[in-house]
Amino acid sequence: MVASDLVDRVRSLLAEAFELPVDGIPPDLEFGGIKQWDSMGHMEIMLRLEAEFGIELDTELIRQLTSIPEIVAYIEEKEK
Repeated sequence: MVASDLVDRVRSLLAEAFELPVDGIPPDLEFGGIKQWDSMGHMEIMLRLEAEFGIELDTELIRQLTSIPEIVAYIEEKEK
């Protein structure tokens, strides 16, 4: 998958989870960057990532995946 397509998919996933328009989700968004991405919002994102990409995230990964670039890099690595 092309990286920009993956960024768009992750942005769309976050927009859906946070009930925001996609253009309200910058490609470099980090945990805490918007009020919706708090600890509860983070868990919602992690659940959606697991469902969308068929991945299983352990506690350590959940702690690490705190920005769109980190999420995208992880998914790209898993897809290799």
